[in-house]
Amino acid sequence: VIMSLSIVSAVSGVGRGVKYLSNLNLVLSLVLLFTFIAFGSFFFAMSTYVTALIDYIVNFIGLSFGAYGPQSAADFAAALPTDAAPFADALRGGATNTWGSYDGFVGGLEGDAAALPAETLAAVYSAGEQGRQFGWQAGWTTFYWAWWIAFSPFVGLFLARISKGRTIREFILGCVFAPALVCFAWMTILGGTAIDLELNGGAEGAIIGASNTAKLFVTLGEMLSGGFLSAITVMCVVLILTFLVTSADSGILVMNTIMSGGDQEIGNKHKIVWGLILTAVIGALILAAGENNPLDALRNAMIIGALPFTMVMGLMCVALVKALYRDGLRNKAGSAMANAAE
Repeated sequence: VIMSLSIVSAVSGVGRGVKYLSNLNLVLSLVLLFTFIAFGSFFFAMSTYVTALIDYIVNFIGLSFGAYGPQSAADFAAALPTDAAPFADALRGGATNTWGSYDGFVGGLEGDAAALPAETLAAVYSAGEQGRQFGWQAGWTTFYWAWWIAFSPFVGLFLARISKGRTIREFILGCVFAPALVCFAWMTILGGTAIDLELNGGAEGAIIGASNTAKLFVTLGEMLSGGFLSAITVMCVVLILTFLVTSADSGILVMNTIMSGGDQEIGNKHKIVWGLILTAVIGALILAAGENNPLDALRNAMIIGALPFTMVMGLMCVALVKALYRDGLRNKAGSAMANAAE
């Protein structure tokens, strides 16, 4: 269904289907955002945002150049207190779990390991710090960079197409700073509300315990009730659908443009073909995942594709600097000739 809608949107063109879906997506996103502002923990989220922003700025340099390696079982065992060493295998999983917590680590222990003193358990959890940091950096920082590098070809070309005629300043403001500010607001308000419901509200672990795909709906269930909750839930499903469709249709348009040698007016049959090919590739990756999470297969394929394109992006950065430099020289030469003519 998603890919069928994406193909229809791509065939209709940027000025029709893509534009209408993007506008609908924007309106629904604003409705959801203002719902969280009105009924969520707005002031808590804003205070969290200020604290997080300061922490981010202070630690930006260190986090940018810091790298963690994997923590082996031997390294973990060597860092344990003496009385915890016999239980190294039982303790390692929880102590090095990036997505867990200290309370979850303690609560998940069984047998003699659960009877260890609180001071020993705290030292064990500290011993797994490197493993947790490595898991976080690999799962979010490095892999997230690779994910966006994989997205960059079609996102960059699509933005370039719809930004034709704009100045570089307008492009940077509209395609870099504005989306970043929206992401800041979105993550702060929605995430801050969920955190506040867990810390000070009545969620009692319901949001933390929910799967990633269900956290939004569980948060809404803790925040709203009745018919309004049902309406917002349906709207969120439609919003997720439009997010996926607007991503896929732009990908189809960019693939069609690349394979046609830059011709943006090539026939709709080609767009349909590329849409079907994209659908087949996605379906093959999902089937190849088997019993595993199909999204992991898609993500891993994107990350593998991002590795060689990283070198291409490096060359593109050099080419951009050279192009801007030459453009500046041409402008200076043009101004000099105009002054001489006067």
